Amino acid sequence: MQPSHMSLSNTYGPGRFALSFELFPPKTDGGVRALAGHVRELMKFKPSYVTCTYGAGGSTQNRTLEIIGDVRKQHGVAVATHLTCVGSTRDQLRDYLQRAQGLGIENVVALRGDPPQGETKFTPVADGFSYANELVAFIRGEFPEMGVLVAGYPETHQEAPSADADLENLKRKVDAGGDAIITQLFYDNADFFRFREKCEELGITAPIIPGLLPVTNGAQIQRIASLCGAKLPSDFIAALEKYEDDPAGQFEVGVDFATKQSAELLEAGVPGIHYYVLNKSEATKRVLEAVEVPVGTPS
Repeated sequence: MQPSHMSLSNTYGPGRFALSFELFPPKTDGGVRALAGHVRELMKFKPSYVTCTYGAGGSTQNRTLEIIGDVRKQHGVAVATHLTCVGSTRDQLRDYLQRAQGLGIENVVALRGDPPQGETKFTPVADGFSYANELVAFIRGEFPEMGVLVAGYPETHQEAPSADADLENLKRKVDAGGDAIITQLFYDNADFFRFREKCEELGITAPIIPGLLPVTNGAQIQRIASLCGAKLPSDFIAALEKYEDDPAGQFEVGVDFATKQSAELLEAGVPGIHYYVLNKSEATKRVLEAVEVPVGTPS
C-alpha cells in the first residue's frame, strides 16, 4: 500500500483536522513485535501521520528508520522521523535524510536535541548545527519536498532565558521553513491557550498542534514531567495519589483527565492533536473513543 506524499500545509489546511501519534524505537525484538500490535489498534482512528523519536545522541537512528518505514509500508500512512543536531555533522544529517527518503519517509520533526547523558550544556560538533532553526533551514534547502515539524513549549523551554526569548526562537524555526508546530506535553490547557495567543501576537502563523501524554502511571508521569518542565495540576496529583497502590485506578484517573483535556482543546478548534502514546494503545484508544475527533476531514 503506497501512501501519497503528505503536504503538511494541506494536512492542516482550513476545515481540516489532523490526528497524529508519536512512537519510540523499542530496545528489543519483542518490543518491536508488541509495538506492531499497538500500532494496528491506533490505526483504527485513521491518523494523518505517525512520528518516531530516536535515542540519546542518535543511538537508535537505524531502528527508528526501520520502525517508521515499516509503519508507512504496512499501513499506508504518512510518517515523520525525528532528527536532532546532537553529535551529527552536516554530511551525517544529509546521509540520514537520504536514507529516510529512500524508505518513503516524507517528513521530519527537526529538533536541536538534548545534551548527551552526563552533560548539562549542548555543544555542537564541528560542521554541525547549534540550533534547530539551522537544521530546519538545512532541510528546507537540501530536501525541499520534505515536510518539517518543529517543537513549541507552552511552559517555556527549560534552557530559555525567558518566555519571550523562547517564542523568538520558535519564530526563527518557523521562518526558516517549519510547516507546523507540535508542542511539548502539558497538563493545563490555559498554558496552551496563552502560548497560542502569544505566538499569534508575534506573527507566527504556522498551525500549532497540542501534544498530549495520557497518564497511565503516577510515578512515571511525575518523572517525565520533571524532565521536561511540565507542571501537573495539584488536583490531578491528588487524584493519582488517591490510587497510589492501585494501578488500574491511576489508569482511569489518567484517561479521564486526558479525555477532558482533549475535549476542551477540540472545542477550542485546534487543528490537530499529537498523542505521545509511549508505544501503548490502551489509554489513547480510550480517550479517542470518548471524544468526538473530526478525523479524516475531507478536502
